[in-house]
Amino acid sequence: MAATGTSARTSGVGARILVLGGPWWNTPRLVRALTALGLATLLGLAAATASVLGGARDGLDTIGHRAAPQATRAADLSFALSDMDAQAANLLLTGADPDYTALRRQTLDTYEQRRNQAGTDLQRAAEAAAGDPHGQRAVQTVIAELGGYEALVARAQLLEEQAHAPAGKPSPDALDTYRQATDLLRQKLLPAADQVAAANSATVDRIYSDQRDDLSAGRWWILATGTAALAALAALQRALTTRFRRRISLPLAAATLLTVLGLATALQLASAADDHLVVAKRNAYDSVIALSRARAVAYDMNADESRYLTDPARAAAYEQSFLDKTQAVAHLPGTTLGSYDNELSRQADAHRADHRVVPFDGFLGTELRNITFPGEQDGAERALTAFQRYQLDDRAMRGLRDQGQLKAAVTFNTGTAAGQSNADFELLGTALGDVLAVNQRAFDAAVADADGDLGPATAALGGLALVLALALSVLGVRPRLREYR
Repeated sequence: MAATGTSARTSGVGARILVLGGPWWNTPRLVRALTALGLATLLGLAAATASVLGGARDGLDTIGHRAAPQATRAADLSFALSDMDAQAANLLLTGADPDYTALRRQTLDTYEQRRNQAGTDLQRAAEAAAGDPHGQRAVQTVIAELGGYEALVARAQLLEEQAHAPAGKPSPDALDTYRQATDLLRQKLLPAADQVAAANSATVDRIYSDQRDDLSAGRWWILATGTAALAALAALQRALTTRFRRRISLPLAAATLLTVLGLATALQLASAADDHLVVAKRNAYDSVIALSRARAVAYDMNADESRYLTDPARAAAYEQSFLDKTQAVAHLPGTTLGSYDNELSRQADAHRADHRVVPFDGFLGTELRNITFPGEQDGAERALTAFQRYQLDDRAMRGLRDQGQLKAAVTFNTGTAAGQSNADFELLGTALGDVLAVNQRAFDAAVADADGDLGPATAALGGLALVLALALSVLGVRPRLREYR
């Protein structure tokens, strides 16, 4: 019985050897198997490439065409709303004083411009939030409350005109109505706009992180499947050479060359997609959103100055609000309004001595640590200088008020002549807008480059290359297999 079992096992092993190395594993079967392996690995390379590049395209599309623009529009909406309220406060501040007639007309024009801008931003935000329930609710809050805010501002203006109040001393009814308007803006409108920006910024951060990880792993998958395809084609070529005594199969060589080119192109496109992603998000978008928020906060900070002069009962609260927003732009821990300027001057001087050193945080700190593009450093430095000058103007305005020179404080605060507060604030707004534009152009260019690299034309060329490689592989072995018919 033992001998019989041993004999059976020996017979089974022999059969397997016969199948793998004997007559069963003949040349036609070997060629067909290697051909099938080559075709399968080519399809695997195509699938890996399509998955990696398709994911990168979708991620860049979400960042470049939806989430990032929506976050930027929400920040722009905050800017428009903040400046609307700043102009409304200035209208109340200047009163019926004939010395400010021209300024009042200019202020009304600016208010209308920002009102129209807010309407446009709100419409775009509503369109972009169509698939986002949280974003829709935030946008609906702004839509629902903006009309009430505008009505309160219009009523405050009417009451002020009827009262013929002097500069800096609005009528109680007008002031009370403006308080309702600015409280509505600060408690509902701006937080809702910030919610839209924050939600989309979180989406950008998440997709960026996921796509960087996917591209890093995806390049290895492309390389692995590409190497496997080349190995299979090489084995097939060698089998044809040794079994059929041919030097080389030209169609198979062309398929191999096409695979090499396809693999190199896929790896290059994956690396380029990663580069576009870094430029668009980390280098450009991070600065765009920081600068957009800095501009919105700065305009609300400017409104706090007018509120401070207009409403003595709330002066301390508005002064603290001004300091909080100042710290948001350039954060210096432990400073008060009285110590801020000297500390900012010291840290700004340290930065100018070595641009790699950015001792302060806040939106300006974020931007100055993320200098990437030509002209960006100069623009950011101009913004820092303008911010310092504007802060000094604020202290001068408060000094005039403390000395009892209310009209002089109003004139200095709202003045647009060189050296006056609003003129210097316009320099700050322009500087922030200029460096923001540098980054926005870089963001748009990176997204456009990604669209070009990963667009339909690339997919069509990839599909054509795959079909040619498959056809050439089959064409290379078909004449040899015919010899066995």
